[in-house]
Amino acid sequence: MIVNENSKQARRKAAMAVLAHADAAEIARHLAAIASPPYENLREAENGLVMVRGRVGGDGAPFNLGEATVSRAAVRLAGGEVGFGYTLGRDREKAHMIALCDALVQSHEFADAVETKVLAPLREAAISVRNRKGAETAATRVDFYTLVRGEG
Repeated sequence: MIVNENSKQARRKAAMAVLAHADAAEIARHLAAIASPPYENLREAENGLVMVRGRVGGDGAPFNLGEATVSRAAVRLAGGEVGFGYTLGRDREKAHMIALCDALVQSHEFADAVETKVLAPLREAAISVRNRKGAETAATRVDFYTLVRGEG
């Protein structure tokens, strides 16, 4: 049972990583391909602030760096699965869609459909963008070398 619970958490974590970096319009476009089950909003999408913390030198004493705007939402499917959505910025609709996807990923009935129709295309698009940016960066690479003189 613990292995099953760990795989559920890993699946949710992977889904959230994809959804957090995806564009809201793309999420909506792919999510429209799934017939969403009835759900209730546990927490209407709302905007707020969170404190961003840093560390001196990366591993030293923590300090408050400043505040960041976030949007959050929570939904519950008719089957009882609860999904949470958080995103940086003031995009309440994106937070709501992330929460819905989180709940659907936990559902036995909808998990595979969300993976194939929403997460896989978004993941492929993110990888494509990352590869394109990597190629553009590699094209500007300059190799520096030192010429050793034969003098003594």
